[in-house]
Amino acid sequence: MDRAEVGALVQSAADGDAAAWKALVDGLGPLVWSVVRAHGLSDADAHEVYQTAWFRFAQHLGRLREQDKAGAWLARTARHECLKVLRAQRRWMPTDDPHLLDRVSEEPTPEESVLDSEEAAAESERVRRLWQEFEELGERCRQLLRVLMASPPPSYQEVSAALGIAVGSIGPTRQRCLRRLRSRLERRGTV
Repeated sequence: MDRAEVGALVQSAADGDAAAWKALVDGLGPLVWSVVRAHGLSDADAHEVYQTAWFRFAQHLGRLREQDKAGAWLARTARHECLKVLRAQRRWMPTDDPHLLDRVSEEPTPEESVLDSEEAAAESERVRRLWQEFEELGERCRQLLRVLMASPPPSYQEVSAALGIAVGSIGPTRQRCLRRLRSRLERRGTV
């Protein structure tokens, strides 16, 4: 399934289309199973995690921001659920090697590596878009926001002296600039 198809199916499923839900389960189920199997769970635990991942997906279906990345969302959820099960087992399962289960959870599977790289690329793209929209703001907004982003942040008196803005205007101006930036990002679908 390509991402556009996944996004359309997620939207249809969120609108109550049972056929779209079935298509999502059929199309993304193998990915979820591969993540679950990679963690070496027992059959009963694997089935439980698989069901839990889909249950959590159903709970969040209408709130997914990037519906075309539902596969990544499901894979991350399945991984987190697997790790919960493994942590619970570690508390109860005696072993001669106390680091055995740690090794299982620390080494990423090939699927996790792909998902991590996709997430990193998506985050990099979001940051690029953010700075692109930031550069489109007026000079006054860019100056104010850059000064306020400094670490450690300057006092409002220091900002006032540096930019020639009244102390009482800094907060409201900052809010207007951030609203303008957010609005630009929402129009581009970045937020």
